[in-house]
Amino acid sequence: MPRKLSAAIITYNEEAKIKRALISLRPVCDEIVVVDSFSNDSTVEICRQYADRVLQRDWSGYRDQKQFATDQTHFDWVLSLDADEELSTELRDEIAAWKRTSEDSLDAYYLPRLTFFMGRWIRHTTWYPDWQLRLFRKSQGKWEGGRVHEAFKTHGSTGKMTGHLFHYTYSNITEYLAQLERFSNLAALDYYDRGKRAGFFHLALYPPVLFLKNYLIHLGFLDRMPGFVVSCLAATSAFFKYLKLMELQETKKDR
Repeated sequence: MPRKLSAAIITYNEEAKIKRALISLRPVCDEIVVVDSFSNDSTVEICRQYADRVLQRDWSGYRDQKQFATDQTHFDWVLSLDADEELSTELRDEIAAWKRTSEDSLDAYYLPRLTFFMGRWIRHTTWYPDWQLRLFRKSQGKWEGGRVHEAFKTHGSTGKMTGHLFHYTYSNITEYLAQLERFSNLAALDYYDRGKRAGFFHLALYPPVLFLKNYLIHLGFLDRMPGFVVSCLAATSAFFKYLKLMELQETKKDR
């Protein structure tokens, strides 16, 4: 008997990208559930054209919002997608073939994510292959993580699929910088809560090490200018996270 598969997506003001994600899911998913955080653009209207259920819920953080969306699905197997992602044709065919097979011993699958940035697919740096555990039995785990970098953690066995999960990330550098401001604040809070502290060492050493890791060790130079920019952004992200952590440390100390 073919397996039944639910899709779960969380959204907020994603009118420019969400349609692509939903269209890619429709051929292989028996149910699509969207949990929206009260978007003020046309996201909800678009979702209602393609999803089976569209729920609205106040934002409670990435981990909690994704867990809620997962819990709303009817089937045990869930495919979790972000609004700026899309199943490639190859991945869609692979999932369709997997659905037709009998149950196996695996409880979750990692998908290789390929990111589109500055007009090209990034096939090097630490951005690729960006393995994401997105296809899973919801009964065998839960969403974990801090304010950022949430992930589904399974206590079952895992495998890998080969078709790409396409990721249409930042449309431009302005969008990246806006997200950097938001994510670096959240990451600093997570670090602080876990007892991590920052000093001059982190600001002076970590960013250049990350640049070299991306550009040389992970062959970012083969992606030409976008590879150089991705390597620079990795270094910039680390610098701001630790700088924000230092600022937080000083604020807490003053109190």
